[in-house]
Amino acid sequence: MSLQHNSSSLPTPPDTATTMMRVVCSEAQAQAITDLASEILDPFDTAITMSEIETPVPQWSVTHWAVEIFFETPPDQPTLREMVAKAMGDQAATVSFSTVDQADWVARSLEGLPAVRVGRFVLHGAHDRGCARAHEIALEIEAALAFGTGHHGTTRGCLTLLNSILKTRRPQYILDVGTGTGVLALAAARILRTPVIAGDIDKTCVTAARANAIANNARPWLHPIHATGIGHAALRHPHHFDLVFANILAKPLRQLAPALAKVTARGGQLVLSGLLAGDVAGVLAAYRGQQFYLVRQLQVEGWQTLLLQKRARLRRGYDDV
Repeated sequence: MSLQHNSSSLPTPPDTATTMMRVVCSEAQAQAITDLASEILDPFDTAITMSEIETPVPQWSVTHWAVEIFFETPPDQPTLREMVAKAMGDQAATVSFSTVDQADWVARSLEGLPAVRVGRFVLHGAHDRGCARAHEIALEIEAALAFGTGHHGTTRGCLTLLNSILKTRRPQYILDVGTGTGVLALAAARILRTPVIAGDIDKTCVTAARANAIANNARPWLHPIHATGIGHAALRHPHHFDLVFANILAKPLRQLAPALAKVTARGGQLVLSGLLAGDVAGVLAAYRGQQFYLVRQLQVEGWQTLLLQKRARLRRGYDDV
């Protein structure tokens, strides 16, 4: 089984996790549990993963999905069991809890993962150094300090849309909210060689993003900062950014809509991810109210990634943000 992360930026350092909850169920049930957990649990001290597993059965294999939730502090197990029961409806599920080994569990889970190719980008670990072809941009990412290696569908969706954007425009000022290891910011900085601000609420993620920028020769353009949302002096420039990434979760994305609208230029674009199918309508409603419209919706491994664009001109009946 491979460990796959819900988001490229989760603020709790992986090596501080103490407890894991695991549920094995169908894909639809796994998505329901993940969706509910994302809404209920604090994203700043939990990490949610969802991955496909195969259970050998004589003469055939049965495909199941595993939801694993990692907690920085021991959780309220009865409440979590109730949450799973609510998501499962009439279906029963086995919920197990275990103690997490503190010895760098993310690094072990990612050891040997193959390189990921998305358009011109190749994301790889140190074990695949030198795998890029002549026309490709190699991004070496290790995840010992923070989530985000490029293997998850949300990150791949964002990179796919970045490749698409670059066919028609060249953004000049870029922001990555909740940068994690800095994958998206790093990709934009390397291909555009233009200023990219990468913010995260977790200082460990900021440290990891800075280290990855140095390792990938992107330090002149990539500027990691410690910030909650857009709560940093470097981001207080109304209508400044013409491309903004936010690969986080549905609830904070909805909450951030007014703030992101303030820093996005007229005609600027947002790439939003970390969404399940059931999240899309609510997120779109929040951003339509801020003068954004949907350009493209992409699904990768069940995860939704949205490309939104801010209207170049105000529509009658709306005030400027």
